[in-house]
Amino acid sequence: MQRGDEEAGAERGSGPPTASQTLLRGLDVLEAVAQGRGITLQEMTAALGLTRSTTHRLASALVERRYLKFAAGEGYRLGPKLLELGYRTQQQMDLPRVARPHLEHLSSLCEDTVHLGVLDGKWALYLDKISGRRRIEIGSRIGERHPIWSTGLGKALILDEPPETLASFFRLGEPPGPKHSEDLQAWLDRMADYAAHGRAFDLEENEPQIRCVAAPIRDARGRIVAAISVSSAAQYMTDDHMADLSVSVQETANMISSDLGALPKT
Repeated sequence: MQRGDEEAGAERGSGPPTASQTLLRGLDVLEAVAQGRGITLQEMTAALGLTRSTTHRLASALVERRYLKFAAGEGYRLGPKLLELGYRTQQQMDLPRVARPHLEHLSSLCEDTVHLGVLDGKWALYLDKISGRRRIEIGSRIGERHPIWSTGLGKALILDEPPETLASFFRLGEPPGPKHSEDLQAWLDRMADYAAHGRAFDLEENEPQIRCVAAPIRDARGRIVAAISVSSAAQYMTDDHMADLSVSVQETANMISSDLGALPKT
């Protein structure tokens, strides 16, 4: 038996690999290459636990189909085909459609009003809304823009921004809520606390007697691209309840993020 046959036999065990096993090995190669800016055949072979000949065969096939590219002295890198597919995936993904099942589930759990929104310039644009089961009217409509600095959803959209950028949103738009902040530094301190916990609150700052819990949605690059919130009357949104609700809101935001390609948090 030749060395190549011995190596193949060691990998396949009692028989040749199935088509699904070959496919999975090819995906393993892509994921190994994606971990760095260049990987040699030797490094890839060690990372995957395959023989050199099998790894080379898989990598060569992926280079031929433009999923990988190879440069001498640099090794293997992701190829232009993946950029093309990533663009097509992004085009096919409609955020409200992707998020809707998760929003409906969250709404059924909390029985309160759920929002989905994105950053539109200096404002929060509401893309979807599911009204709660309680007899409470939340003054928001799909397609409306609301202040960033006073809404929970708006604050969640800018949690990653540095203080100087955050300050540019402060008091932009006059909210009707009776408890909005008059002090920039106090507001920045609260934003720092929100960022540390990965969620944001509206404590009757945007609408009288209305509180909400919000969390950001991230894309495959980890960037905040949207946010969700749960809003209800202050009588239901006690401090303890908001703390408990934060868990469900963040879990829902993370599930939507995962559907958009974000990596799970470790």
